[in-house]
Amino acid sequence: MGRRGIKEFRAPEALALVAADRDRKPLVCPSCGTESITRSPKRPSPSATPELARIDLHCSKCGRSAAYLPSAPDPSRSPESPYHPDD
Repeated sequence: MGRRGIKEFRAPEALALVAADRDRKPLVCPSCGTESITRSPKRPSPSATPELARIDLHCSKCGRSAAYLPSAPDPSRSPESPYHPDD
């Protein structure tokens, strides 16, 4: 169990799942092996501008979850970047 009773993927499992999502590959649960991963928000079309909102991945079968922020096309626009040119 993770924080507040939420079942989370172990770090290597979460990294593999996030990498598959970023590469637009089918999402398979690294813990139980099913294809029952739900993504919120839904995956946008490849031509759409990527949003910098939090992405949640959740396995409907085993209940594990992971969340990440997508990488920004321009590193200076990343929420983690210490430099924000518009500020």
